[in-house]
Amino acid sequence: MKKKQIVRVSGVTKNFDLGKIVVEVLKGIDLEIETGKYLSIMGPSGSGKSTLFNMIGGLDKPTSGKVFIDEVDIAQLDAYELAWLRCRKIGYIFQTFNLIPVMTALENVTLPMTFAGLSNDDAVERGMELLFQVGLEGRHSHKPSELSGGQQQRVAVARALANTPAIILADEPTGNLDLTTGEDIINLLKELSRERGVTVISATHDYKMLNVSDQVVWIRDGRVDKIQDRSDLDIKTGGLTEER
Repeated sequence: MKKKQIVRVSGVTKNFDLGKIVVEVLKGIDLEIETGKYLSIMGPSGSGKSTLFNMIGGLDKPTSGKVFIDEVDIAQLDAYELAWLRCRKIGYIFQTFNLIPVMTALENVTLPMTFAGLSNDDAVERGMELLFQVGLEGRHSHKPSELSGGQQQRVAVARALANTPAIILADEPTGNLDLTTGEDIINLLKELSRERGVTVISATHDYKMLNVSDQVVWIRDGRVDKIQDRSDLDIKTGGLTEER
């Protein structure tokens, strides 16, 4: 029996108007993502993977085509409805962490809960639980400048989980991390996905992501080049052998 689709992308194109030149970044993307999958979107720089990522996250709108989250066409949502969806349904993790410098780790994690209307006491209790789950117990009062890159990304993971989202979108989550720390973050995301049934969608250059991905979508020149299940990937130490 086929699992429920949490994301469906249908005929999505995206053009950017650069004065007299129109650049076609996405050229008709069709993609279905099942609930609970760990999916990596991979491709060279300029392939369109980050643009596709932004479409799925409601951070940008397609030129044509549709993106559905739980069968809701997000392009038809007004600003309030889209903000609600992004706050409640989707957790975001970025390469540059995007933490608020003047806030502590706990305050960064509880901020989305405050926006969602959770009481301060409940938000603090949940925030402390999340920081414990990502291995940052005892660091709740530290500001980003007092944390390592890996610790900051762990705060970002905890923040992404703040409102119990159905989807976590991770944009190059290991891009600013060293090899070992990057692997720690990848394994943490996989563990959280498996334990919570959260769908993780990552746009990445990092081939280490392949080890934990249920499925890999290869983007090339604004189109889906191919989709591979984990079992179809021949992963070697230090590299990848692709069956084309």
